[in-house]
Amino acid sequence: MIILGLTGSIAMGKSTTAQMFRDFGVPVNDADEVVHELYRGEAVAPVEAAFPGTVKDGQVDRAELSRQLMVAPGRLPELEAIVHPLVRKKEQEFLAKNLAAGSPFVVLDIPLLFETGAEKRVDRVAVVTCSADLQRERALKRPGMTEEKLAMILARQVPDSEKRKRADYIIDTSDSFDVTRGQVKAVVDVLAASNGDADA
Repeated sequence: MIILGLTGSIAMGKSTTAQMFRDFGVPVNDADEVVHELYRGEAVAPVEAAFPGTVKDGQVDRAELSRQLMVAPGRLPELEAIVHPLVRKKEQEFLAKNLAAGSPFVVLDIPLLFETGAEKRVDRVAVVTCSADLQRERALKRPGMTEEKLAMILARQVPDSEKRKRADYIIDTSDSFDVTRGQVKAVVDVLAASNGDADA
């Protein structure tokens, strides 16, 4: 089973691209989605213990957690120490399930793939990209996004140019959905042609 790591900086169109892989029948494990689930379950108690006041109505309030981290960005590793092992556990369960099901290839959608060394856990990497101007325009349309918050997020991410250099496949979302879908289909076809052999 080939494991494809899918990554890309903020507002590059990665979530849309991940959905296109799903539309082609490829199993996708979305790390962000897993974190959302954990913030409603296993991560609630340890996050509240480390960051008091971040749990509301039985789940982690991401806006409050983000606010606390904006005030004290140096505490981010504390949060990662809580969340990352839980995310990895869910990822391993996803891989085991699809290996047992005989899936020829799967996608691990990991926003901070290079930043966390997760490229060592995948066979190939696809990087989703677009122009810097389009990225900024898309990002600033998001609810609650500000120039300051965007700058903080980008400072944590490996630059797009570096990600592209390290990619096996590049998916550029600057054009239409159809053009992007064509690029995704090309990657799916290449992986399918590998006959499920990660060494191919």
